[in-house]
Amino acid sequence: MNDILLKKVKALISIRVVFITLLLGSFFVLQVGYRSFPYPRATANLIVALYSLTIIYSLLTERIKSYFTFAYFQVFMDVAAVNVLVYLTGGIESWFSFIMLLTVMAASAVLNRKAGYVIATFSSIIYGVMIDLQYYKLLPIKYDPALNEKDFLYNIFVHISSLYMVAFLSGYLSSRLEKTTMALEQTDSDLKELSLFNRELIESIPSGIFTTDIEGNILIFNKAAEDITGITRENAFNRKATVLFPFMAHDTGGSAGIERVEGVITHNREGSRTINLTVSPHMDVAGIKTGFTGIFQDITTLKKMEADIKRKEKWAAVGELSANIAHEIRNPLASLKGAIEMLREDLVAKEQKERLTEIALQEMDRLNEIITDFLMYSAPRAAEFSNFDLNSVLDDTLELLKNTVSVKNNISISKDIDMPLFINADRQKMHQVFLNLGMNALEAMPGGGELSVSSRRAGSSFEVVFKDTGVGIPQENIEKIFYPFFTTKDEGTGLGLAIAYRIIEEHRGKMTVASNPGGGAIFKVIIPDNGKS
Repeated sequence: MNDILLKKVKALISIRVVFITLLLGSFFVLQVGYRSFPYPRATANLIVALYSLTIIYSLLTERIKSYFTFAYFQVFMDVAAVNVLVYLTGGIESWFSFIMLLTVMAASAVLNRKAGYVIATFSSIIYGVMIDLQYYKLLPIKYDPALNEKDFLYNIFVHISSLYMVAFLSGYLSSRLEKTTMALEQTDSDLKELSLFNRELIESIPSGIFTTDIEGNILIFNKAAEDITGITRENAFNRKATVLFPFMAHDTGGSAGIERVEGVITHNREGSRTINLTVSPHMDVAGIKTGFTGIFQDITTLKKMEADIKRKEKWAAVGELSANIAHEIRNPLASLKGAIEMLREDLVAKEQKERLTEIALQEMDRLNEIITDFLMYSAPRAAEFSNFDLNSVLDDTLELLKNTVSVKNNISISKDIDMPLFINADRQKMHQVFLNLGMNALEAMPGGGELSVSSRRAGSSFEVVFKDTGVGIPQENIEKIFYPFFTTKDEGTGLGLAIAYRIIEEHRGKMTVASNPGGGAIFKVIIPDNGKS
């Protein structure tokens, strides 16, 4: 606060010097009215005195402790000097009475609104007394005999009204200016703090951050960005972001707005690094794009960990698959071994020999089926794409399923596949998918139920839905049903759904399942349209 008041006091001293020099000094230089004023020499002495006071003020400025009192003293002295000047230059007929208004304005600007009213009151009293004394000829100041009492009263009234009006206006403006100045200073301080906070925040974030102009030239490059890329911010400044990150799209951010990409950069000291980069457009308050903001992380270690995890998962899957294969093969082998051993002993009746032979043949067929299904899953033949009606394949599959369960009158099959759907896919493999899904649904309804099948085109894909009213699938098994050799049935290899899932993946589609125990299951097959149909 003292610093602000000190600046105002210095400004007041400077303005006073300029005013005295320009206004009063020019009066004597140009000799305007010099001889017509009653006391021209005294007026000159007053100017010299004001200059001397100004010098004294300047010398005392750095030594005064209370600038408020010092400013009040100067303004009071200015009022006294102005009234002396008015007295020396004709009293009521003086040209300089308007300077009192300037002293009121100075008091309001340098001190406060209250000081403006105080100086206005002090000036009114001094001026009013002086004019009254002049009227009653108690002061040796001549005036025009044509001026009467009313003229003197009116002159005093006008000057007092003007002084208070100026005090009010200047006080109001000064108060508003002071409040505005304080608000601006606070805003400036807040902006500086915010800027510092943002700078510290950007520098302390572990992710790399950069901003660019609309042309893609880098403007900001934080410390983490330096560490990740091995490039200093000085070298990065004003370079194209696409030079530092070659895998970025050249139309940074794209028309869709946010761009998320991964790529590899070369660190100056540590070799290649894998970067995960997100770029988004930067908008101003008017919503106009002014540049781009990029946030990136070094995911090299994460990628290595993911590769290690995938490798371990792969070996774990191989081990689990091997165990399942061994389990599936061991059961028929055990039955086959027992039957052969009993036949070798040749101690059984003829009828039992035939039964044992039949069991051995069945188990051999079962082994062959397991191996065939496994080969179909692990080493499938390449898909042979052709154009065909998907619904005709569904019709053939459902007809086969109806014949399969012809003896089970308690299972019904319905369909909603009226419109032809021409698709480019492998017809035989699609038949295999639908047959496996249908057989799985029928086996899930041992006590009877309904299987409903529907197909439709959904945008750029085809959807086929198998819905049954069977026993449903427990939630803990939902994620496992597409695993090879996973089954909850007493019979079967557990490869049917796995093979179907593999075929749909081969066609770049996906298969989903929704189910609740006792509430049936819904299998949805989504096959993309290859555009060749």
